Amino acid sequence: MFSAYSNAPFGLLYSRIGLLSFGRFLITCMKKFPTLPQNSTTKGYLIAVVGTAIWSTTAIFIRVLNQVYGMPPMVVAFWRDFFVALSLGGLFFLVNRKGFQLDRSHIWFMLSYGLTLAIFNSLWTISVKFNGAAVSTVLIYSSAAFTAIYERWMLRSPLGWGKIAAIGLSLAGCILVADAYRLSVWQLNPLGILVGLLSGAGFTAYSLFGKKAADRAINSWTALLYSFVVASMFLLLFNLLPDSSTDLSVLNRLLWLGDSTKGWLLLILLALGPSVGGYGLYTLSLQYLSASVSNLIATLEPSMTAVLAYLFIGERFTLAQILGSIMILAGVVTLRWRERSIRRKMQH
Repeated sequence: MFSAYSNAPFGLLYSRIGLLSFGRFLITCMKKFPTLPQNSTTKGYLIAVVGTAIWSTTAIFIRVLNQVYGMPPMVVAFWRDFFVALSLGGLFFLVNRKGFQLDRSHIWFMLSYGLTLAIFNSLWTISVKFNGAAVSTVLIYSSAAFTAIYERWMLRSPLGWGKIAAIGLSLAGCILVADAYRLSVWQLNPLGILVGLLSGAGFTAYSLFGKKAADRAINSWTALLYSFVVASMFLLLFNLLPDSSTDLSVLNRLLWLGDSTKGWLLLILLALGPSVGGYGLYTLSLQYLSASVSNLIATLEPSMTAVLAYLFIGERFTLAQILGSIMILAGVVTLRWRERSIRRKMQH
């Protein structure tokens, strides 16, 4: 599904108009979204869906950096988080300096949040390297089930058949959209599968930290900034550890791309697009939705990636991918129907 991206022209991604429009969109989000009514579930769904649409390009960027440029996963993870922190810091400095404000009582929380993000991003990029985009995408969205189970057993939140059905539909849809039902796709790679499942657990932990940040009334963009600042620091430390797979020095590993302008630009775009846009809006959605609901909506990502592949590089949907997309959408609709039913019962 993703192989054509390695030879695709950067075209739209490198468009100045596209980058300027995206920058204006982010600034609008930073100014307007935090003022929305906190009980606006519909707006929460909208924010989560838009964030997922932007996020759906993540595996494409990582795949190109890994396969075309041969960049080690941990180095990709570091530069991604570093450029996210740098770009967010720049946006805050230009349009919203109050966003830098963080109560001292939240410092230890943000350190834990950032460490969790560093581990999650490491596992995710390693999983894409080991498993390929299809299998790693399916495995990371096992997080929908992990999150719901955690909320059920630890927070005593009701699970219900509606949420169980929605999770089942979404995960099954991910498998079909990613072609992961083919035995040839599931490589005989138990270590890779384990890393993929751990990335799902990491996404669960990230979601729960995001929800906690919202509960603590930490601005979602402030939480995003400091979580990536801390994560980039931890990832730098991870990259300072000896690497037996290469004879390169630490500095040469970190500067893997050398003088490749396109490679560095691709890294920056990875930070600005799916990382800042996707993470930011996903984190913001947690102010309006439970972690399990936001997580489940995020399973739209494989379908959206397939749509992007069709629109920009001419890949065709298979019957299985169409069916999978319908199943994922059905899962989100089922979840939405369940939430409305619960609200009606509470009102009566």
